[in-house]
Amino acid sequence: MSSNSRAPVDIVSDLEIVTLYVQPRHHGRGIGRKLLKTGLQYCSDIGRASTWLAVNAENEKATAFYIASGFEKVGETHFRIGDRAYPNNILHFRLNRSGADNA
Repeated sequence: MSSNSRAPVDIVSDLEIVTLYVQPRHHGRGIGRKLLKTGLQYCSDIGRASTWLAVNAENEKATAFYIASGFEKVGETHFRIGDRAYPNNILHFRLNRSGADNA
């Protein structure tokens, strides 16, 4: 999590989920879902109403995971490494009153 992180699109939250990776050999075990739920619960615990993240637009599996977890696509940006730019989707998640239970 990164607080006071300015989103590349105009959304409410300044709380970004910076990194969430699960090694491919561990996919399909629910580890990513548990990590995400813990992160979203943290957002709720510190009183935030929402959070956002950027995901590589070519990573359809990750994007589908976040959409299925309740995120919505709100924009696009590019992640730059040197002189290369990689398209990223900006996804936003609104917490409900019960915290991360909707993930």
